[in-house]
Amino acid sequence: MVSYKELGLVNTREMFAKAINGGYAIPAFNFNNMEQLQAIIKASAETKSPVILQVSKGARNYANQTLLRYMAQGAVEYAKELGWEHPQICLHLDHGDTFEVCKSCVDFGFSSVMIDGSSLPYEENIALTKKVVEYAHQYDVTVEAELGVLAGVEDDVQAEESHYTKPEEVIDFATRTGCDSLAISIGTSHGAYKFKPEQCTRDPQTGKLVPPPLAFDVLDAIMEKLPGFPIVLHGSSSVPQEYVDIINTHGGKMPDAVGIPEEQLRKAAKSAVCKINIDSDSRLAFTAAVRKVFVEKPGEFDPRKYCGPARDEMTKLYKHKIIEVLGSDGKAE
Repeated sequence: MVSYKELGLVNTREMFAKAINGGYAIPAFNFNNMEQLQAIIKASAETKSPVILQVSKGARNYANQTLLRYMAQGAVEYAKELGWEHPQICLHLDHGDTFEVCKSCVDFGFSSVMIDGSSLPYEENIALTKKVVEYAHQYDVTVEAELGVLAGVEDDVQAEESHYTKPEEVIDFATRTGCDSLAISIGTSHGAYKFKPEQCTRDPQTGKLVPPPLAFDVLDAIMEKLPGFPIVLHGSSSVPQEYVDIINTHGGKMPDAVGIPEEQLRKAAKSAVCKINIDSDSRLAFTAAVRKVFVEKPGEFDPRKYCGPARDEMTKLYKHKIIEVLGSDGKAE
Protein backbone atom coordinates (compact mmCIF):
# COMPACT_ATOMS: atom_id res chain seq x y z
CA MET A 1 0.00 0.00 0.00
CA VAL A 2 1.42 3.37 -1.09
CA SER A 3 -0.14 6.57 0.21
CA TYR A 4 -0.38 9.38 -2.34
CA LYS A 5 0.57 11.79 0.44
CA GLU A 6 4.01 10.19 0.58
CA LEU A 7 4.41 11.03 -3.11
CA GLY A 8 3.55 14.71 -2.52
CA LEU A 9 0.19 14.49 -4.30
CA VAL A 10 -3.16 15.96 -3.22
CA ASN A 11 -6.74 14.78 -3.70
CA THR A 12 -9.43 16.87 -5.40
CA ARG A 13 -11.53 17.93 -2.41
CA GLU A 14 -9.96 21.29 -1.66
CA MET A 15 -9.14 22.21 -5.24
CA PHE A 16 -12.75 21.60 -6.32
CA ALA A 17 -14.18 23.66 -3.46
CA LYS A 18 -11.93 26.58 -4.39
CA ALA A 19 -12.77 26.23 -8.08
CA ILE A 20 -16.54 26.35 -7.48
CA ASN A 21 -16.21 29.40 -5.25
CA GLY A 22 -13.76 31.06 -7.64
CA GLY A 23 -15.67 30.47 -10.87
CA TYR A 24 -12.98 28.52 -12.70
CA ALA A 25 -12.28 24.88 -13.60
CA ILE A 26 -9.33 22.58 -12.86
CA PRO A 27 -7.58 21.19 -15.94
CA ALA A 28 -7.60 17.38 -16.12
CA PHE A 29 -5.00 16.42 -18.71
CA ASN A 30 -4.52 12.79 -19.77
CA PHE A 31 -0.99 11.57 -20.28
CA ASN A 32 0.56 8.45 -21.77
CA ASN A 33 4.26 9.25 -21.97
CA MET A 34 7.09 11.31 -20.50
CA GLU A 35 6.77 14.19 -22.96
CA GLN A 36 3.11 14.74 -22.14
CA LEU A 37 3.87 14.66 -18.42
CA GLN A 38 6.77 17.12 -18.78
CA ALA A 39 4.58 19.49 -20.79
CA ILE A 40 1.70 19.33 -18.29
CA ILE A 41 3.95 20.04 -15.30
CA LYS A 42 5.86 22.82 -17.06
CA ALA A 43 2.62 24.56 -18.11
CA SER A 44 1.06 24.15 -14.65
CA ALA A 45 4.17 25.30 -12.78
CA GLU A 46 4.66 28.35 -14.99
CA THR A 47 1.02 29.38 -14.63
CA LYS A 48 0.67 28.25 -10.98
CA SER A 49 -2.43 26.24 -11.84
CA PRO A 50 -3.66 23.24 -9.85
CA VAL A 51 -3.71 20.25 -12.16
CA ILE A 52 -5.08 16.73 -12.41
CA LEU A 53 -2.87 14.15 -14.11
CA GLN A 54 -5.27 11.68 -15.66
CA VAL A 55 -4.41 8.09 -16.45
CA SER A 56 -6.89 5.89 -18.27
CA LYS A 57 -6.98 2.15 -17.73
CA GLY A 58 -5.35 1.76 -21.15
CA ALA A 59 -2.61 4.28 -20.36
CA ARG A 60 -1.93 2.52 -17.07
CA ASN A 61 -1.39 -0.76 -18.91
CA TYR A 62 0.75 1.01 -21.51
CA ALA A 63 3.02 2.82 -19.03
CA ASN A 64 3.13 0.22 -16.19
CA GLN A 65 1.61 1.06 -12.82
CA THR A 66 4.91 0.99 -10.90
CA LEU A 67 6.56 3.40 -13.32
CA LEU A 68 3.48 5.63 -13.11
CA ARG A 69 3.83 5.92 -9.35
CA TYR A 70 7.41 7.12 -9.65
CA MET A 71 6.56 9.38 -12.59
CA ALA A 72 3.94 11.08 -10.42
CA GLN A 73 6.41 11.49 -7.59
CA GLY A 74 8.96 12.82 -10.08
CA ALA A 75 6.39 15.24 -11.45
CA VAL A 76 5.97 16.80 -8.01
CA GLU A 77 9.74 17.19 -7.63
CA TYR A 78 10.06 18.58 -11.16
CA ALA A 79 7.38 21.17 -10.36
CA LYS A 80 9.38 22.27 -7.32
CA GLU A 81 12.52 22.52 -9.49
CA LEU A 82 10.59 24.87 -11.73
CA GLY A 83 9.90 27.15 -8.77
CA TRP A 84 6.43 25.92 -7.77
CA GLU A 85 6.96 25.74 -4.03
CA HIS A 86 3.70 23.98 -3.12
CA PRO A 87 2.53 22.02 -6.17
CA GLN A 88 -1.15 21.04 -6.24
CA ILE A 89 -1.00 17.91 -8.35
CA CYS A 90 -3.56 15.12 -8.30
CA LEU A 91 -3.05 11.68 -9.88
CA HIS A 92 -6.43 10.45 -11.10
CA LEU A 93 -7.70 7.23 -12.65
CA ASP A 94 -9.89 8.11 -15.65
CA HIS A 95 -12.78 5.75 -16.46
CA GLY A 96 -12.07 2.93 -14.05
CA ASP A 97 -14.61 0.26 -14.93
CA THR A 98 -14.30 -2.21 -12.05
CA PHE A 99 -13.87 -2.12 -8.29
CA GLU A 100 -10.62 -4.08 -8.69
CA VAL A 101 -9.03 -1.48 -11.01
CA CYS A 102 -10.02 1.36 -8.68
CA LYS A 103 -8.73 -0.50 -5.60
CA SER A 104 -5.43 -1.22 -7.32
CA CYS A 105 -4.98 2.48 -8.14
CA VAL A 106 -5.78 3.51 -4.56
CA ASP A 107 -3.24 0.96 -3.33
CA PHE A 108 -0.60 2.20 -5.79
CA GLY A 109 -0.70 5.86 -4.78
CA PHE A 110 -3.43 7.49 -6.86
CA SER A 111 -5.06 10.39 -4.99
CA SER A 112 -8.34 10.25 -6.93
CA VAL A 113 -10.20 7.58 -8.90
CA MET A 114 -13.15 7.53 -11.23
CA ILE A 115 -15.54 4.63 -11.24
CA ASP A 116 -17.54 4.69 -14.45
CA GLY A 117 -20.67 2.63 -14.05
CA SER A 118 -22.64 4.78 -16.49
CA SER A 119 -23.27 1.88 -18.88
CA LEU A 120 -24.86 -0.17 -16.09
CA PRO A 121 -28.49 -0.08 -14.96
CA TYR A 122 -29.05 2.76 -12.47
CA GLU A 123 -29.13 0.64 -9.29
CA GLU A 124 -26.04 -1.32 -10.34
CA ASN A 125 -24.18 1.94 -11.01
CA ILE A 126 -25.10 3.09 -7.49
CA ALA A 127 -23.98 -0.18 -5.88
CA LEU A 128 -20.62 -0.25 -7.70
CA THR A 129 -19.91 3.43 -7.06
CA LYS A 130 -20.78 3.09 -3.36
CA LYS A 131 -18.40 0.13 -3.01
CA VAL A 132 -15.52 2.12 -4.54
CA VAL A 133 -16.32 5.17 -2.39
CA GLU A 134 -16.31 3.13 0.81
CA TYR A 135 -12.88 1.69 0.00
CA ALA A 136 -11.26 4.88 -1.32
CA HIS A 137 -12.47 7.11 1.50
CA GLN A 138 -10.64 4.92 4.03
CA TYR A 139 -7.44 6.35 2.53
CA ASP A 140 -8.74 9.90 1.88
CA VAL A 141 -8.83 9.23 -1.87
CA THR A 142 -11.58 11.15 -3.66
CA VAL A 143 -14.01 9.45 -6.05
CA GLU A 144 -15.60 10.68 -9.27
CA ALA A 145 -18.69 8.90 -10.57
CA GLU A 146 -20.63 9.19 -13.83
CA LEU A 147 -24.32 9.50 -14.56
CA GLY A 148 -25.44 9.69 -18.17
CA VAL A 149 -23.56 8.36 -21.22
CA LEU A 150 -21.14 10.21 -23.50
CA ALA A 151 -20.85 9.20 -27.13
CA GLY A 152 -17.51 8.65 -28.84
CA VAL A 153 -14.38 6.58 -28.32
CA GLU A 154 -11.65 6.95 -25.70
CA ASP A 155 -9.38 3.94 -25.14
CA ASP A 156 -11.73 1.18 -23.92
CA VAL A 157 -14.70 3.54 -23.47
CA GLN A 158 -17.06 3.45 -26.45
CA ALA A 159 -20.65 4.50 -26.99
CA GLU A 160 -22.58 5.11 -30.21
CA GLU A 161 -25.10 7.49 -28.68
CA SER A 162 -25.08 9.93 -25.79
CA HIS A 163 -27.77 9.99 -23.13
CA TYR A 164 -28.08 13.20 -21.18
CA THR A 165 -27.87 12.99 -17.42
CA LYS A 166 -31.34 13.10 -15.87
CA PRO A 167 -31.45 15.98 -13.35
CA GLU A 168 -34.14 14.19 -11.34
CA GLU A 169 -31.67 11.37 -10.53
CA VAL A 170 -28.66 13.36 -9.33
CA ILE A 171 -29.68 13.98 -5.70
CA ASP A 172 -30.51 10.33 -5.11
CA PHE A 173 -27.33 9.18 -6.85
CA ALA A 174 -24.95 11.55 -5.07
CA THR A 175 -26.56 10.92 -1.67
CA ARG A 176 -26.63 7.14 -1.88
CA THR A 177 -23.14 6.72 -3.35
CA GLY A 178 -21.26 9.36 -1.34
CA CYS A 179 -19.21 10.28 -4.43
CA ASP A 180 -17.11 13.46 -4.29
CA SER A 181 -17.80 14.66 -7.85
CA LEU A 182 -20.11 13.74 -10.68
CA ALA A 183 -19.34 13.48 -14.39
CA ILE A 184 -22.43 14.39 -16.40
CA SER A 185 -23.52 14.20 -20.03
CA ILE A 186 -24.69 17.46 -21.62
CA GLY A 187 -23.46 16.94 -25.18
CA THR A 188 -19.69 16.62 -24.92
CA SER A 189 -18.19 13.54 -26.53
CA HIS A 190 -14.99 11.48 -26.46
CA GLY A 191 -12.36 11.51 -29.20
CA ALA A 192 -11.46 13.79 -32.13
CA TYR A 193 -14.69 13.08 -34.03
CA LYS A 194 -17.16 14.29 -31.43
CA PHE A 195 -20.04 14.84 -33.84
CA LYS A 196 -21.14 13.31 -37.11
CA PRO A 197 -21.36 15.77 -40.02
CA GLU A 198 -25.15 15.44 -40.05
CA GLN A 199 -25.27 16.67 -36.44
CA CYS A 200 -23.43 19.86 -37.40
CA THR A 201 -23.87 22.85 -39.67
CA ARG A 202 -21.11 24.11 -41.97
CA ASP A 203 -19.55 27.55 -41.79
CA PRO A 204 -20.29 29.06 -45.24
CA GLN A 205 -16.99 30.98 -45.18
CA THR A 206 -14.61 28.14 -44.28
CA GLY A 207 -16.62 24.99 -44.96
CA LYS A 208 -15.67 23.75 -41.48
CA LEU A 209 -18.16 21.87 -39.32
CA VAL A 210 -19.90 23.81 -36.55
CA PRO A 211 -21.01 21.49 -33.73
CA PRO A 212 -24.35 21.72 -31.89
CA PRO A 213 -24.33 23.69 -28.60
CA LEU A 214 -24.04 22.00 -25.23
CA ALA A 215 -27.24 21.44 -23.23
CA PHE A 216 -26.73 24.18 -20.63
CA ASP A 217 -30.37 23.80 -19.60
CA VAL A 218 -29.53 20.30 -18.34
CA LEU A 219 -26.46 21.66 -16.50
CA ASP A 220 -28.55 24.42 -14.92
CA ALA A 221 -31.15 21.90 -13.75
CA ILE A 222 -28.42 19.70 -12.22
CA MET A 223 -26.85 22.71 -10.46
CA GLU A 224 -30.26 23.60 -9.06
CA LYS A 225 -30.67 20.08 -7.67
CA LEU A 226 -27.10 19.87 -6.30
CA PRO A 227 -26.00 23.42 -5.46
CA GLY A 228 -22.27 23.66 -4.87
CA PHE A 229 -21.60 20.03 -5.81
CA PRO A 230 -18.52 19.43 -8.01
CA ILE A 231 -19.51 18.67 -11.61
CA VAL A 232 -17.14 17.20 -14.22
CA LEU A 233 -17.18 17.44 -18.02
CA HIS A 234 -15.57 14.63 -20.00
CA GLY A 235 -14.87 14.72 -23.74
CA SER A 236 -14.08 18.44 -23.71
CA SER A 237 -11.30 18.76 -26.24
CA SER A 238 -11.82 21.53 -28.79
CA VAL A 239 -9.96 19.72 -31.61
CA PRO A 240 -8.02 22.83 -32.75
CA GLN A 241 -8.33 23.08 -36.50
CA GLU A 242 -4.76 24.36 -36.90
CA TYR A 243 -3.49 20.99 -35.65
CA VAL A 244 -5.93 19.07 -37.83
CA ASP A 245 -4.77 21.14 -40.83
CA ILE A 246 -1.07 20.49 -40.07
CA ILE A 247 -1.77 16.76 -39.77
CA ASN A 248 -3.77 16.70 -43.02
CA THR A 249 -1.16 18.68 -44.98
CA HIS A 250 1.70 16.53 -43.68
CA GLY A 251 0.48 13.11 -44.70
CA GLY A 252 -2.38 12.61 -42.24
CA LYS A 253 -6.02 11.91 -42.91
CA MET A 254 -8.50 13.40 -40.44
CA PRO A 255 -11.53 14.62 -42.37
CA ASP A 256 -14.32 16.32 -40.42
CA ALA A 257 -12.61 16.15 -37.02
CA VAL A 258 -14.51 18.53 -34.75
CA GLY A 259 -14.62 19.36 -31.03
CA ILE A 260 -16.28 21.53 -28.39
CA PRO A 261 -15.96 25.30 -29.05
CA GLU A 262 -13.83 26.97 -26.39
CA GLU A 263 -16.40 29.69 -25.67
CA GLN A 264 -18.79 26.98 -24.46
CA LEU A 265 -16.11 25.54 -22.18
CA ARG A 266 -15.40 29.01 -20.77
CA LYS A 267 -19.08 29.32 -19.92
CA ALA A 268 -19.08 25.89 -18.25
CA ALA A 269 -15.93 26.72 -16.25
CA LYS A 270 -17.68 29.68 -14.64
CA SER A 271 -20.44 27.40 -13.32
CA ALA A 272 -20.34 24.42 -10.93
CA VAL A 273 -18.25 22.57 -13.53
CA CYS A 274 -14.95 22.47 -11.66
CA LYS A 275 -13.07 19.82 -13.68
CA ILE A 276 -12.78 19.74 -17.45
CA ASN A 277 -11.10 16.77 -19.16
CA ILE A 278 -8.83 17.36 -22.14
CA ASP A 279 -7.08 14.51 -23.94
CA SER A 280 -7.50 14.55 -27.73
CA ASP A 281 -6.18 18.12 -28.09
CA SER A 282 -2.75 17.15 -26.74
CA ARG A 283 -2.68 14.05 -28.95
CA LEU A 284 -3.35 16.29 -31.94
CA ALA A 285 -0.65 18.79 -30.90
CA PHE A 286 1.85 15.95 -30.46
CA THR A 287 0.97 14.29 -33.77
CA ALA A 288 0.96 17.58 -35.72
CA ALA A 289 4.46 18.47 -34.49
CA VAL A 290 5.85 14.99 -35.19
CA ARG A 291 4.35 14.81 -38.69
CA LYS A 292 5.76 18.25 -39.51
CA VAL A 293 9.28 17.16 -38.55
CA PHE A 294 9.00 13.91 -40.52
CA VAL A 295 7.91 15.75 -43.67
CA GLU A 296 10.36 18.65 -43.39
CA LYS A 297 13.29 16.51 -42.22
CA PRO A 298 12.71 13.03 -43.66
CA GLY A 299 16.17 11.87 -42.63
CA GLU A 300 15.57 12.56 -38.94
CA PHE A 301 15.60 9.49 -36.69
CA ASP A 302 16.52 10.88 -33.26
CA PRO A 303 13.32 10.73 -31.15
CA ARG A 304 14.44 13.81 -29.22
CA LYS A 305 14.34 15.83 -32.43
CA TYR A 306 10.65 15.13 -33.02
CA CYS A 307 9.40 14.45 -29.49
CA GLY A 308 11.05 17.69 -28.32
CA PRO A 309 9.02 19.93 -30.68
CA ALA A 310 5.93 17.88 -29.81
CA ARG A 311 6.54 18.54 -26.10
CA ASP A 312 6.92 22.28 -26.77
CA GLU A 313 3.67 22.35 -28.75
CA MET A 314 1.79 20.56 -25.98
CA THR A 315 3.19 22.96 -23.36
CA LYS A 316 1.86 25.87 -25.41
CA LEU A 317 -1.53 24.16 -25.73
CA TYR A 318 -1.80 23.41 -22.00
CA LYS A 319 -0.92 27.00 -21.05
CA HIS A 320 -3.56 28.28 -23.46
CA LYS A 321 -6.21 26.02 -21.93
CA ILE A 322 -5.25 27.00 -18.37
CA ILE A 323 -5.20 30.76 -19.00
CA GLU A 324 -7.66 31.37 -21.83
CA VAL A 325 -10.29 28.66 -21.29
CA LEU A 326 -10.38 27.36 -17.70
CA GLY A 327 -9.15 30.40 -15.78
CA SER A 328 -7.15 28.32 -13.30
CA ASP A 329 -3.88 30.26 -13.61
CA GLY A 330 -2.59 31.79 -10.38
CA LYS A 331 -4.90 29.64 -8.24
CA ALA A 332 -2.13 27.48 -6.71
CA GLU A 333 0.60 29.91 -5.73
